[in-house]
Amino acid sequence: MPVPLSYEQEPAVDLSLETRALDGFRIVEVAGEIDVYTAPRLREALADLIESGHHHVIVDVEKVDFLDSTGLGVLVGGLKRVRAYDGSLDVVCTRARLLKIFEITGLTKVFGIFGTVDDAVAAHAA
Repeated sequence: MPVPLSYEQEPAVDLSLETRALDGFRIVEVAGEIDVYTAPRLREALADLIESGHHHVIVDVEKVDFLDSTGLGVLVGGLKRVRAYDGSLDVVCTRARLLKIFEITGLTKVFGIFGTVDDAVAAHAA
């Protein structure tokens, strides 16, 4: 018999973040789900990067299975932070389900959305 969740229990957090450097950019590779429970971890990772002087960020969501409005808000917040330093925040995404979310919300006009990390880096070199 399943045990109902109480308000004190949190569901398992299904999110992994890896950060690396490439040609002056910080790449944040995200895997799992970006939702109300996991988005604070992404927000903190982006804030830490930006506060430590990294103002050109690429968020790779190729391994993200789910993205909700909270996750979108974190990405928009990160973009606002880097723009305060004349920086950039681009997204790597080819997954149709996620691209549709960016299109429906109009965020394809706000973010640079690229097929690969290399494409995102090259766009800034041009």
